[in-house]
Amino acid sequence: MNRHFSGYRLVKFVCLLFLAGILYLGYGTTVRASSLDTPYRDSNLTGTEDERTNIREPGSSQDADELAELNIANTVTVTYGNGNGSVNGALRVLIILTLIAIAPSLIIMLTSFTRIIIVLHFTRQALNTQTAPPNTVLIGIALFLTFFIMQPTLTTVYNEAVVPYEAGELTNEEALTKAAEPLRAFMYRQTQKKDVSLFMEISRLEWSGELDDIPMSVLVPSFIVSELRTAFIIGFLIYIPFIVIDMVVASTLMSMGMMMLPPTTISMPFKILLFVMADGWHLIITNLVKSFY
Repeated sequence: MNRHFSGYRLVKFVCLLFLAGILYLGYGTTVRASSLDTPYRDSNLTGTEDERTNIREPGSSQDADELAELNIANTVTVTYGNGNGSVNGALRVLIILTLIAIAPSLIIMLTSFTRIIIVLHFTRQALNTQTAPPNTVLIGIALFLTFFIMQPTLTTVYNEAVVPYEAGELTNEEALTKAAEPLRAFMYRQTQKKDVSLFMEISRLEWSGELDDIPMSVLVPSFIVSELRTAFIIGFLIYIPFIVIDMVVASTLMSMGMMMLPPTTISMPFKILLFVMADGWHLIITNLVKSFY
């Protein structure tokens, strides 16, 4: 019992000595803020003046131009000059990465991709070839056809928005407005008025029948609904000749008493033969592209 008590007192005494040593080492040490005039070697701060957060002391601005400049030394900054804002390189990279992340959604919603991929899917289903062509091939065809169809619009966006913006002739807001105008014109040509009226009514907005009165939040869903309707109409027209082949094959098999044989197994070669003889891919892609003009 005495040994344990003596050991406890010894540990307590060592802890008190350790605490007293810490207090002695910290005695007389003062904490002060170093001014920018003090060399960083003689101050309590680390790094040079260029590496500090503040470039100059707060409250030292003399005019409005100094107030407009950011008083921080980080790597992502926005500078101002002659009324035009120029984006820092790191911030521009961040914006580009963000656009790349939402690029698939923009391609689907704002271009001809939706109609093309749906029509190609209906074509494959009508042929009853299951996975021929595979999804990768269909998406690749749709992407290249989308680029071909949207090339005039993208060229207009580049000439009227990107080039003047890079030359400093347009601000960020003006460049975005100029870039949206060709896209809005393309979507409006492919959009039915009843779809625009529907979403304008849902939004409780009045529409005079002009494109300028349609907000982007109304034009985009109206364009998507119109594209879905047009794609399904084209898909139905593609299905008609192949349905006739299925009906002829089914009735022939029933008249021959071969009811246990699936009609689709026999009709698929005839569908492929008809599609090849009629040069089906040429007809479908040609009329699909012409439907946008």
